[in-house]
Amino acid sequence: MFVKRQIESLIKSQLSKFPVIALTGPRQSGKTTLLTELFKDYIYVSLENPAMRAFAEDDPLGFLNEYSHNTILDEVQRVPALFSYIQGIVDENKKMGQFILSGSQNFHLLANITQSLAGRVALFKLLPLDFLEMKSSSLLSNSYAETAVKGFYPAIFDRDINPRIFYSNYVQTYIEKDVTELLNIKDLKLFRNFLSLCAARAGQLLNLSGLANECDISHPTAKSWLSLLESSYLIFLLQPYHQNFNKRIVKSPKLYFYDTGLLNYLLGIKTSSGLELDRLKGNIFENMIVAEFQKRNYHQYLLQEYNFWQDSNGNEIDILMKTESGYDIFEIKATQTITSDLFKQMDRFEELASPVKVNKTLIYGGAENQKRTKYTVMSWKDVLSNY
Repeated sequence: MFVKRQIESLIKSQLSKFPVIALTGPRQSGKTTLLTELFKDYIYVSLENPAMRAFAEDDPLGFLNEYSHNTILDEVQRVPALFSYIQGIVDENKKMGQFILSGSQNFHLLANITQSLAGRVALFKLLPLDFLEMKSSSLLSNSYAETAVKGFYPAIFDRDINPRIFYSNYVQTYIEKDVTELLNIKDLKLFRNFLSLCAARAGQLLNLSGLANECDISHPTAKSWLSLLESSYLIFLLQPYHQNFNKRIVKSPKLYFYDTGLLNYLLGIKTSSGLELDRLKGNIFENMIVAEFQKRNYHQYLLQEYNFWQDSNGNEIDILMKTESGYDIFEIKATQTITSDLFKQMDRFEELASPVKVNKTLIYGGAENQKRTKYTVMSWKDVLSNY
């Protein structure tokens, strides 16, 4: 089952404007499927293939003479020497859309692009499925808990894989193999423990020292491992907004996972009913919605900047967007019952921001949308439908 991805038209629109297109994203997010479906007239070469990788490493000029016309190079970061040669080729012939590069290791891919292909490449990110993509293929459940536990990786739906089996294999074959190879991590048990501790902190302020102490590793090691999880598109950090406010504003980022299926697996939550009873239910629901903002931002090339806001008294806004006229703010609650208490944090922020205009939206676990005088109430299934 091929799910149409939102990013398709955007990639096509840049094909005539840049000599190189690059697509990054986590393993199994659907990059190869998307590119081979979208560009059937291109030659596909995977540098995961040992023979192809050896050819490219031993004789990059010969390799690119063979594959220099409308070629998809998958996992291209595995042969860094190719980037300089690609630069020379595209500078010489100035042909648009000549190479499409793909990779799942953001750090290495971006480092090579910055060094060799700056100004020559249009860069896109493909994350696991977003709500709109799932809706278009009738894959989105009516239950937020079922959706969050099942996760958003295409293979789960395409091959009807039990999520527990998928994520067990995902952790073993990709995270423990690929990710740990990047830093030559020897103690897989310790790294797995670190990953689980990150999961327990999803939707919370990042305390790197506390994380390091609980995992019994040094602060620099924790920082390095966290950066590794970020560059592998497993986690992301949402930065606080602190402009134009007083000094009592929290300045630590919040930690989130791109995929709540992986998050629930790491937390040992196996079913939707188990999630609904779990003490971290609110954090996981928040994580799913914040990740949806991130996915939509990349898949639609919106180039938005999202933050959260929190002061030292515990007043908090889950998502804040600075606009030309003021702020769009979002409160995220897993409850399916709307009460007046759910709006209090947004009202406090509006008072603080006065006289600047503030648009207030509640995103909740129920199914009904409401347009109130002072607020927009939005079902989780319809998040961002007005943006």
